Amino acid sequence: MVKKWVYLFTEGDASMRSLLGGKGAGVAEMTKAGLPVPPGLTITTEASIAYYAADRMFPEGLWDQVQAGLKDVEARAGKEFGDPTNPLLVSVRSGARDSMPGMMDTVLNLGLNAETLKGVIAATGNDRFAYDSFRRFIQMFSKIVLDIPSEKFELALQAAKDKHGAKYDTDLTAANMKSVAEDYLAIVEREAHRPFPSEPLDQLRLAIEAVFRSWNNDRAITYRNFHKIPHDLGTGVNVQTMAFGNMGGDSGTGVAFTRDPNTGERVLYGEYLINAQGEDVVAGIRTPRPIASMERDLPQVYRQFVKIADQMERHYKDMQDLEFTVERGRLYMLQTRSGKRAAAAAVRIAVEMAEEGLIDKTEAVRRVEPTHVESLLHRQIDPKAKVNVIARGLNASPGAAVGKAVFDSDRAEEMAKAGDRVVLVRQETNPDDVHGMIVSQGILTARGGATSHAAVVARQIGKPCVAGCEALRVDAANRCFTIDGVTVHEGDEIAINGTTGEVILGAVPLIEPTMSDDLKKLLGWADELRRLKVWANADYPRDAEKAREYGAQGIGLCRTEHMFFEEERLPIVRRMILAEKDEERERALAELLPIQRNDFRGIFKAMDGHPVVIRLIDPPLHEFLPHYDDLLVDVTEAKAKGHPDHEKEALLATVGSMREANPMLGLRGCRLGILYPGIVRMQVRAILEAAADVSAEGVVVHPEIMIPLISHVNELKVTRDELEGVARQVQAERGRKLEYKFGTMIEVPRAALTADEIAEHAEFFSFGTNDLTQTTFAISRDDAEGKFLLQYVERGILPVNPFQSIDRKGVGKLMRMAVESGRATRADLEVGICGEHGGDPSSVEFCHEIGLDYVSCSPFRVPVARLAAAQAAIAPAVRDR
Repeated sequence: MVKKWVYLFTEGDASMRSLLGGKGAGVAEMTKAGLPVPPGLTITTEASIAYYAADRMFPEGLWDQVQAGLKDVEARAGKEFGDPTNPLLVSVRSGARDSMPGMMDTVLNLGLNAETLKGVIAATGNDRFAYDSFRRFIQMFSKIVLDIPSEKFELALQAAKDKHGAKYDTDLTAANMKSVAEDYLAIVEREAHRPFPSEPLDQLRLAIEAVFRSWNNDRAITYRNFHKIPHDLGTGVNVQTMAFGNMGGDSGTGVAFTRDPNTGERVLYGEYLINAQGEDVVAGIRTPRPIASMERDLPQVYRQFVKIADQMERHYKDMQDLEFTVERGRLYMLQTRSGKRAAAAAVRIAVEMAEEGLIDKTEAVRRVEPTHVESLLHRQIDPKAKVNVIARGLNASPGAAVGKAVFDSDRAEEMAKAGDRVVLVRQETNPDDVHGMIVSQGILTARGGATSHAAVVARQIGKPCVAGCEALRVDAANRCFTIDGVTVHEGDEIAINGTTGEVILGAVPLIEPTMSDDLKKLLGWADELRRLKVWANADYPRDAEKAREYGAQGIGLCRTEHMFFEEERLPIVRRMILAEKDEERERALAELLPIQRNDFRGIFKAMDGHPVVIRLIDPPLHEFLPHYDDLLVDVTEAKAKGHPDHEKEALLATVGSMREANPMLGLRGCRLGILYPGIVRMQVRAILEAAADVSAEGVVVHPEIMIPLISHVNELKVTRDELEGVARQVQAERGRKLEYKFGTMIEVPRAALTADEIAEHAEFFSFGTNDLTQTTFAISRDDAEGKFLLQYVERGILPVNPFQSIDRKGVGKLMRMAVESGRATRADLEVGICGEHGGDPSSVEFCHEIGLDYVSCSPFRVPVARLAAAQAAIAPAVRDR
């Protein structure tokens, strides 16, 4: 039995969106509602999938069904396709399941040729209209089907306007239009080396194929990649009776939204043109008029349109994007779909529709995309601004920044203190750059990925960051960079868009972020719906305060090593590392103890009543020392000048002795604490002394001490036994019983596989998914994202970047196993995630699915995670509706 590939508009409805595409389902639903819709048919999305599967051949039965459907359309329209006396003309339009405005192709006025043109003139008595429609058809068909550049036709039209002194195409006479059409036919013969196709059925078949092909044009693929729309859905094709807006002063065409898509205000918003066809509105050949002006020009039509717009919004319970044509005073509806909207509008529309009773709070929460929330919390480039994009990197930390390019952190600090806005440009950042990152508007690096040092720190401090921009050639010595022949010197203004990964030459206007009352209300509704708690990664009291402001219910990761990198502390840390005797090391640790204790006091106070997970020192010690290569240069230069620097030579030898072939898998984490227990003993003492101090002041404290990089249960057992002794000692000294937990990060595959054993000695697990992803994939994240990982995603080798969204089949499987086996050992095991995946909506959904207790992310992503957690909780209920 031959598959059904074609549905008449009378056969479909809104529930058939996946099969008919958004446009096809929309016109079918409007037809069903009795609205004035020109008759037509829809070729299914399955047909386009089959077309590609058959090496771009129509599947069996498709063309026969199209011709049979066309007979029904002819009967409803009272016209015949290809009839020279009473011709039916049609449009051929794309329509995918997910709206992709402007990404695919459309052909209007199809069916015109020398013979049917006479029929149109006879039927309308308007030869100017007929020739205008014919020249439009030739141009659109030639561009989309024959691949002839549109500019060649535009030049011919402009030449005709110049010749006859016409400002607009509407000023050209019938005879002028006839001449233009003849010129267009000549262009086709010259460019295509064949006459323009004249047989209407041939035109139709070629146009359908062209729309199928447009599913995989460059702009459509780029759009789908950006919006994470699958590439295997295919597009529907809609063949619809033409309604003509170019028949004179009582005709027109336009597009309107039932609410303002920029602000969300409940007002009809859009544009229209008198005596025009749809592409005129989009192309900007003439300046469209505001939709409200139609009340004066075509009052009866306007009243009907307002009524239909309200009807459609209430029917679909969402803001609608409506396309219409007026032909000789009669209104025709060509399309309705849910309208694309700006972030602020999305939030306002969802909240106001819930308050109007059009939707409930659950639906309002479902409607707003997490990316909408994220963009509202960061500066964004004004969408009206013209920008000169010179390169693209990884969108490592959202938001936009404008400032003077600067190439080292000390200089960045100096310029910022002088009142300059700066963007820090580095080959890659390291811990020594933190002070420059903090004072910069944003960070741009040539190397590194979405979980590199630059990206992680930028997200933590709320700075935009574009990382891994491979086209960037940084010349720090000469304080400049080049991209494809463009050179930018220190002090030249640049902009970066951390949301899209764009690098922009020159300054651009920015829009300031706002936490509107509508957004607060929406997130409040989200909190009522979600099961997952949302915590934040925060290393300083100021981060914790920001996290609370954004709704965090705890701190899921406080990285103690970040505190060590601060300028006044680093010399003490280095003395501790370089100490040759235990006594020297203990003296340095004793200096660090009150500093760390004070850090924790501030965080505990900021998080009064909420849990705080503090990770003990994790990175290898050499990260706190000067870079080996830099030291080598200094030592070599000093020797060459005859003034050897013996102190630096000794330091070089020490740093050299600490170098490892793969430091990420070397002496770090719990291994460091086992070999140098004084460091972690000092840290646990600082944590618990701070807890005792602030609890004495009435602050409710819930410290959770996390031991990192456990791969074998004995590592955890040995470390915890050592640290429990410190805990008992502090409680005895302070005379106060403290509530605390010891737990571990699950960040290597072996820990996940032996989670049942590890849970015997851990009261909580926290997934460190950045390292777990690295060790599962055997990928160095900083190298991979700039070198090959993005190509893997673009080529479909990997579905997504696993450092941005959890790899559910690999890393996710390990996580699920760890949760299940860990809780089989310890039923009350608390489990969360503290990698940056904790702020990724897809990853949050997965964390909900496998039963985690909380997700933790940077403070600025907390609102995003709150919404994503709610959407994960309501997803099954929404699917079941």
